[in-house]
Amino acid sequence: MVRMSKEIARGWVSLEALGKPPVPEGRIVRGLLLSVVLGLLLVLSGCTLPSLEGRSMTQSLPLEQARDTTLGELVRDRVDQHPGRSGIYPLRDAHEAFVARMLLAEAAEQTLDLQYYIWHNDTSGSLLFDAVRRAADRGVRVRLLLDDNNTVGLDETLAALDAHPGIEVRLFNPFVVRSPRSIGYVTDFSRANRRMHNKSFTIDNQVTIIGGRNVGDEYFGATSGVLFSDLDVMAIGPVVQDVSDDFDRYWRSQSSYPASRLLDSVGREGLARVVANAEQTRRLPGSQSYLVALEASDLVSRLVRGDLTFEWANTWMVSDDPSKGLGEAEEQELLTHRLGDLLSAPDRQLDLVSPYFVPMKEGTEWLAGLAERGVRVRVLTNSLEATDVAAVHAGYSKRRRDLLEAGVELFELKRSGAMDVMTHGSPFGRFGSSGSSLHAKTFAVDAEWVFVGSFNFDPRSARLNTEIGFLIESPMLATAMDDAFDNRVSEQSYRVKLADDGHLVWHEQTDEGEIIHRTEPNIGLLRRVGVRIMSWLPIEWLL
Repeated sequence: MVRMSKEIARGWVSLEALGKPPVPEGRIVRGLLLSVVLGLLLVLSGCTLPSLEGRSMTQSLPLEQARDTTLGELVRDRVDQHPGRSGIYPLRDAHEAFVARMLLAEAAEQTLDLQYYIWHNDTSGSLLFDAVRRAADRGVRVRLLLDDNNTVGLDETLAALDAHPGIEVRLFNPFVVRSPRSIGYVTDFSRANRRMHNKSFTIDNQVTIIGGRNVGDEYFGATSGVLFSDLDVMAIGPVVQDVSDDFDRYWRSQSSYPASRLLDSVGREGLARVVANAEQTRRLPGSQSYLVALEASDLVSRLVRGDLTFEWANTWMVSDDPSKGLGEAEEQELLTHRLGDLLSAPDRQLDLVSPYFVPMKEGTEWLAGLAERGVRVRVLTNSLEATDVAAVHAGYSKRRRDLLEAGVELFELKRSGAMDVMTHGSPFGRFGSSGSSLHAKTFAVDAEWVFVGSFNFDPRSARLNTEIGFLIESPMLATAMDDAFDNRVSEQSYRVKLADDGHLVWHEQTDEGEIIHRTEPNIGLLRRVGVRIMSWLPIEWLL
């Protein structure tokens, strides 16, 4: 019905070609407009989601089988030595984060369960798609769950992967009309506006990677454009089963549709093109840094030798119920509620890192209340020059004065200030960039607890998108973030303050000394005015 409707909307039968007498120009125009409207109505009438009846109901690899895999044998002794605790290894460096995924995909023997908001078909994305395909060739069962909002241009690739007998692809809250996607927002806005923002990469139900990174060159440090400063953690131990169980919930949710029911079949020829594209990508100059890093990495060998240093900690996976994707989740089924159950309000200190920081009125009052009763509250977010979403900055900037007056400390990352917020080691973006933007989502409480995940401190994460993360009881990791704020954040960011005359000023530390900016640094007048206008609009709930 959709394909037929598209054809009707694209053209009309000429009256003159049918031998009819000429029609006045005005009637022709009205007739054409009527045809367009009728065609559009036919398209919209075909925007019906396919049935979910009869889809497969697979589940994660049973733990007893998972422990018998090579990865299971490698981590078994260490996990058994720390009963009840999970091993956490921060993936701070962008290249290491890519290498970990590639090497673990190559080490998989039974299952790969992958869940992402964005997966680009660029250099890193193509190489990872190929690693997934090669795993399936070895007999690994692959389940790939992608949010459909960011799969534009990927239909053929996803259909080809889905055609592999060892790979099943599902799309979360999909668009029936594949192009333009805007039709889906017109016909079903309440559903289309809710996206799956989760990110997880789980191998043989023994190792998982959770955090802020999507799959794409800007997340893995291989683009000449803006790079994202980000943070993932690799985990082993009991929390891996929690992630697998959560993946199963999303896989069988009412928002997850088999790709085969939405995408045109491309058959074996399509899969052959995906393989050929991956081989071509491997030969590109831009791929060489990735391939060199793969060859040089000792990540897996360190895991084999037991030299990979994990932080053993009580770790809880928190996530939204997938019914949130349809607006049907109850309050107690939300990640925010779960965090509240596990974590009491800060007593001494809160260090918050959020690229898209939109506290709204309620969040502003909560943070201000903490600061006013003596809790030290520090927030690191993107400056206007570093953000990739100006509308989000508008939602944040309107709350700055209230936060500062309450005693909240605000830091805004410079465009050239990519940094690691949890280590003394190398900064993010190690392969060079014309600029960087903060993308890590993490916070530390009272130098005891750390959260790492996909959750932004904004209304979209809280109310619209689904999210996932780890709450980790680790003074070591929490203290590392505390140390970053104490010693390095001020070097890589602007400190926003209130001047004596009441104006906002931005303090910048340079080699020549401190510079005080009276307006948002390195931003032209037109962009500042545009952000100010957006801050007046009633769009906070969408940000």
